Amino acid sequence: MKAVFDDRQRLHDPCHFMANGKTYPSPETPERITRLMAGAKAAGCQFDVPHDTGLGPIAAIHSAQYLHFLRTIYPRWQRIPDAGAEVIPNIHPATRGDNYPKSAIGQAGYHQADTACPIGAHTWDAAYWSAQSAISGADLVAGGEQAVYVLSRPPGHHAFADLAGGFCFLNNSAIAAERLRANGLRAAILDIDVHHGNGTQGIFYARDDVLTVSLHADPDRFYPFFWGGAQERGEGRGMGCNLNLPLPRGTDDAGYLRALDTALAHITAFGADVVVVALGLDAHIDDPFKGLAITTAGFASISAAISGLGLPLLLVQEGGYVSDALSDNLTAFLKGVA
Repeated sequence: MKAVFDDRQRLHDPCHFMANGKTYPSPETPERITRLMAGAKAAGCQFDVPHDTGLGPIAAIHSAQYLHFLRTIYPRWQRIPDAGAEVIPNIHPATRGDNYPKSAIGQAGYHQADTACPIGAHTWDAAYWSAQSAISGADLVAGGEQAVYVLSRPPGHHAFADLAGGFCFLNNSAIAAERLRANGLRAAILDIDVHHGNGTQGIFYARDDVLTVSLHADPDRFYPFFWGGAQERGEGRGMGCNLNLPLPRGTDDAGYLRALDTALAHITAFGADVVVVALGLDAHIDDPFKGLAITTAGFASISAAISGLGLPLLLVQEGGYVSDALSDNLTAFLKGVA
């Protein structure tokens, strides 16, 4: 299987992660790349570097205002007296229609949803090449490849059109789906990360040309909390083009596969030509986030079921955090792809 990755994606190395009122080391570390790379190579993946398509395919999803913020906020932040080493917001607007301030502090609050997405000196470069990797993967699938794996890091599915969050800055899966759509393909995004793909949902919520489907731990008591309910079905032209399948904490392989059958039936009914799999491996029973209880063998069964659609697959890495099983989980998933 062909795979895509750029070594500049290692440059983003966040220091801070706040949860439950405490500060911890970020779980979204460059070490994830090392382990995921090992798992992909064990499955037979051959990695190529992405080509640089410029900002156009990224700007097809993200606003110009947001992209300008991501590109310029770090040097502006450093001009604040006694500024911290990373851009971390401490105040947020009540709605997206509130005043857009000139202050770097205010703009950080406007464009960063939480404290899990600190911006450092090299965050933009890493996020840019993560997105370019997804774009190159989409181009390979549009060119006839049946399955391509993209090691996108930092991940992307919590990023909205103008809002970072949950370790994510640019929505790689959404950018890839839009690239495929621009190539004349009808795309569905299937998000199997343990967390709901709230940014992806938000980007396509009022659209009917991309189907978004997410299986995830029930957000009533799990991040991202405010999105991911079964009642969220889309709006306007997009009504019925968003499907959420929230699962009870601790759902095992059998329960997950039953829900996956429902997801795959919707993709078939949508008439998709291609599936972008937002490939989170953090549903594993030993992942640090402890949301679901999928086994390594379960990931092989999940990928085999998805392959049963008989459609080209673009596999874009989302979550999956450092544990002894991370490499094996990716190997099992990729080997399960027909």
